[in-house]
Amino acid sequence: MNFKTARILASVTLVGSVAVAMLPAVSSASTPTVSDKTFNTSFSTMKYLKSVVAKGKGSIAVILPDTVSSARYTEFDAPYLKTAFKDAGLTSKQFTVQNAQGSPQTQYTDAQADIAKGAKVLVLDPLDSTTGAIIEAYAKARGVKVIDYDRLTLGGARSFYVSFNNVAVGTLIGQGLVSCVTSWGVTNPNVYVMKGAPTDNNATLFAQGYNAVLATQSSYKLINEGTGTWTPSVALTDFQAAYTSNPAINAVVTPNDENAAPIIAYLQSKGLAPKKIPFTGQDATLTGFQNIISGYQCGTVYKPIWLEAQAAASLAIYLRAGIKVPSGLANGTASDSSATIKSLKNVPAVLLTPTWVTPSNVESTVIKDKVIKASDLCTSQNPAGTSQPTFAADCTTYGIK
Repeated sequence: MNFKTARILASVTLVGSVAVAMLPAVSSASTPTVSDKTFNTSFSTMKYLKSVVAKGKGSIAVILPDTVSSARYTEFDAPYLKTAFKDAGLTSKQFTVQNAQGSPQTQYTDAQADIAKGAKVLVLDPLDSTTGAIIEAYAKARGVKVIDYDRLTLGGARSFYVSFNNVAVGTLIGQGLVSCVTSWGVTNPNVYVMKGAPTDNNATLFAQGYNAVLATQSSYKLINEGTGTWTPSVALTDFQAAYTSNPAINAVVTPNDENAAPIIAYLQSKGLAPKKIPFTGQDATLTGFQNIISGYQCGTVYKPIWLEAQAAASLAIYLRAGIKVPSGLANGTASDSSATIKSLKNVPAVLLTPTWVTPSNVESTVIKDKVIKASDLCTSQNPAGTSQPTFAADCTTYGIK
């Protein structure tokens, strides 16, 4: 197999929207079911799928991509997926959650091994569309269903796609930066625009969203990053080179918290004061929130992974049992412009809604949802290399407890 990563230039248009409510929905019959409106942080409605689990055969295998591009895969996705499967009634022998550790070859061989062991459904977050398409062709040839998780495999052969509206994620990032530039009083904005890896279609969609927002700001001077990356150390190197060449840079679009963190730390070591150079992000990391409440990052896009995990687990359980997926669960469509087969161009999807989180709504979002613990956020430490107030003092300022 040739696993040389190809740059995917095609884009995906997401159609559909999700209104996420916290109350469980009950079907018109006496048996409760799940839909996009039932999932909650206690995973309590996953038990409605126990009868579906009982009708299924074989196992479900999840293959996550890496541990570098985002801490979410180990901190959130893996444990949430395991909880969703267990609460739905699957035994530990009926599912597995793996991580390819950034290796396309490992992701492919994991899929082969899972299918050989009896997996009937793969939940795949592809490292890139080249690898994803190879895996999906292999699975299809053996009668195994695939769900694209978080990233759509362009030119793939999956049955469903589960993600957030990723153009909307980028729009929130762009709007967040514009708001921050204004509220922080940044004059003559020289904006360094960064992006994720070109092999990740989500990075293309994020950029589509924030670039559209930036295009409306005629007073902004934009300096664009070259290739783009999800590796934080590479993002730092890219920024340092750009900052050396353009020392007037005074605002930065960073596509996630992980890429922003080392750059912020670097500037703090050079004496950067709060609310001078706004940064953006996504993935709702602990470091990201500490940068946010201390005035070094404008905000972050919160994507409730507990929603995404329950949706993916539910779809996988229905596919494993060979039972039609309820219309309330698959609530949208993703368009794969690289598909060569007409039936694969429009992909049934669960599309979830992201939220922009700033200091003012940390308490009502990620603390409430137990994604971040106030005790972990509100420590007695200062921002690295600074004499600024402690994170505990920042939490008091914003009513986070």
